[in-house]
Amino acid sequence: MQNVETYNDRVVRQFTIATIVWGIVGMAVGVLIAAQLAWPALNFDIPWLTYSRLRPLHTNAVIFAFGGCGLFATSYYVVQRTCQARLFGDRLAAFTFWGWQAVIVLAAITLPLGYTQSKEYAELIWPIDVLIAAVWVVYAIVFFGTIVKRRVKHIYVANWFFGAFILAVAVLHIVNSLAIPVTLTDSYPIYSGAVDAMVQWWYGHNAVGFFLTAGFLGIMYYYIPKQAQRPIYSYRLSVVHFWALIAVYMWAGPHHLHYTALPDWAQSLGMVFSLILLAPSWGGMINGIMTLSGAWHKLRTDPILKFLIVSLSFYGMSTFEGPMMSIKTVNSLSHYTDWTIGHVHAGALGWVAFITIGAVYSMLPKLFGAERMHSTRAIDLHFWIATIGVVLYIAAMWIAGVMQGLMWRATNPDGTLTYTFIESLRQTYPYYVTRALGGLLFLAGMLVMAWNAWKTCLPRRTLPVVAVPLPVHA
Repeated sequence: MQNVETYNDRVVRQFTIATIVWGIVGMAVGVLIAAQLAWPALNFDIPWLTYSRLRPLHTNAVIFAFGGCGLFATSYYVVQRTCQARLFGDRLAAFTFWGWQAVIVLAAITLPLGYTQSKEYAELIWPIDVLIAAVWVVYAIVFFGTIVKRRVKHIYVANWFFGAFILAVAVLHIVNSLAIPVTLTDSYPIYSGAVDAMVQWWYGHNAVGFFLTAGFLGIMYYYIPKQAQRPIYSYRLSVVHFWALIAVYMWAGPHHLHYTALPDWAQSLGMVFSLILLAPSWGGMINGIMTLSGAWHKLRTDPILKFLIVSLSFYGMSTFEGPMMSIKTVNSLSHYTDWTIGHVHAGALGWVAFITIGAVYSMLPKLFGAERMHSTRAIDLHFWIATIGVVLYIAAMWIAGVMQGLMWRATNPDGTLTYTFIESLRQTYPYYVTRALGGLLFLAGMLVMAWNAWKTCLPRRTLPVVAVPLPVHA
């Protein structure tokens, strides 16, 4: 017995296109502020264009607009196909799209105007926080509602990661954003002092752990086997990876607060759990890369697979570097330097952006009824431009960061500092220029992607959704 039911790919298409658009916007702002560090006059003495106001706009745009739309798109795409069921609640799914776009637009208005809570990755004022919570709760209802109505008994591991990411981010956002409103734009957090710092970095690092890691691992576990046309290397390892990651990640936040007022035991706890994280992280990386065993030749002809596999290389590198930087003796050198910026962007560009781009290239033709992307050569060009851009960016920041740390701790025999801060800044200048160049190359790659996506979707953008036969039990 067959029942013909249609997947709700309308909302997937909307989020997929939004991913590309917001990626370009967020990265363009990133290039501008990177250039401002080398050439400060580029703020044109306009308050709304100063680094201090555009930097949170950049981080929110690339994490929550670009990355967030990518996660919405892929999770909705994957959960339908692995559960063989249409999304639960079409209107609810539509609300998540328009609600999330409203959040992004409100962020783009309020942050340049200087309305902020001054919390890393959680700068948005309380009315926007309430909207985020509402959208996220509806997102959970749609996702888990689809799981409940699935037509297959098994829940594929990608959905485990997506589900954990959705639940954890809801808890993190709501708890960290608890505040007492004073006016429409002002509020007081309910936490104070070291407690506020601890809650903030419990949120901040787990925004990395669940938003920027668990969610994108859900992408990895579906799109790499699909693109390679091979089963995941070890399904048992993927289950171990899942439980180990979510059990350990929550405890790693204090490593952001070394040498602060936070108690030493809490700092050490964060360091220990960060080091433990190396095992599940590399287990997942190895599982993804080994999926290509016997199919490595496909990398020669499939640039989408290049994006997906290289993203895992950056994931492995970032999840090695992070635990190493959490060690107190290493952190004493790296803290407050551009080494941290290099580490963050190795993960953000090399891992998050690469796997998102690969997933978008993989599903875009299917969503718009095309056989393949318009130009495979353009995808290959995008890959090499982006890879060179990432390498320039992170290498410049690594070198600059180590140099800064060494200059700041250098002392004369009488105990005075050998270098002034301005001297370290002067030595950093060429690396800031290199960083801006790397970011510009990455942005150029996104523009190539936008052209390729436009040419792929343009002839078919008005086609109706294709009906998909879904098996049901007699």
